[in-house]
Order: sequence, then C-alpha cells, then structure tokens
Amino acid sequence: MASDVVIRPARAEDEREIVEVLRSVWSRVSEPGPERPADAALFDERHPVESYLVAQRGQQIVGYITQAPASPLESNRHVRHIQGLAVRESARGNGVAVALVEAVCAAARAAGARRMTLRVLGHNNPARQLYRRCGFEVVGVLPEEFLLDGVYVDDVWMSRPLTDAEEPGHR
Repeated sequence: MASDVVIRPARAEDEREIVEVLRSVWSRVSEPGPERPADAALFDERHPVESYLVAQRGQQIVGYITQAPASPLESNRHVRHIQGLAVRESARGNGVAVALVEAVCAAARAAGARRMTLRVLGHNNPARQLYRRCGFEVVGVLPEEFLLDGVYVDDVWMSRPLTDAEEPGHR
C-alpha cells in the first residue's frame, strides 16, 4: 500500500466525503441498486459510523469499507459481512483496497468474529479478483439474481475464515 495512505475508523464528519467516494465509483458493474443522491444520509441505525473504515491520503478520503453482522441472530454473531467497498480511481493500483479488506477482517477478528462474508456481482471481475487475493472463496452463486440494464447478472457469495488455523496459507 502507498505509504501516504492511512486506514482509520470513520468519524461522523466523514459522511459527506464517503458519499462522494461512493458516488465517484458507482456503476452497474459494482452496484445493483440505484445511484445514491449526493445529499442522502449514509450513517443510520443499520449502517452506524462505527461499521466503517476509511483510507485517507493527506486530508482526502480515498476509499472506505463497511461491515456488519451477517444477520441479527445471536447464533450467527461470529460471522461479519462486508457491505461495501470503494476506492477512488486516483488511488487504485497501489494496495488501498487490499489494505481496507485486511483491516476490516482484522477488526472483525479482534471483536471475536470467525468468518467474513460478502456478495459481489458476477460480472465485477476486478472485485472478485481482489477478494480472491485476500483469501475469499466462492461459496455460492445465485444465477441471474439481478436484471441490470437488460442483462441478467449472477450474485456471487464469497467467504473467508478469520481464525488463525484457517487463514489463507495456513491450511
């Protein structure tokens, strides 16, 4: 990762800039939902500021990642789910996304999680490659789950263990 980028917990005052990052990278390759309006709230009860990490270069946020419990069930509390990841185009190619993924996995592990999951659109090859590099494996595919601009797109579910005995390279 570029030595001038710092990964840190998000703060409430980062909301507008995180939305800018999200809007700057929005496309049908990465998002099945509509584009978020510039004035839309990001942090809410389901998406608290504490669930976000940001990548900051100087005074600018260049990326973020967010995670949450995989479900509200107590029996599922050991699983966390990546809900979003975005890196500005200008900051891509120097390890920022990998650093964000590794940081969120480390935070989840420190909080007692044993597994991290995520969903990614089947045609988002750059994201799928990133997650594979970070130790995620495909655990399921929902074929033609989304109809995006007239094309059916698979919903790919990926998972990674967070326990030392199962981490990538330790099997």
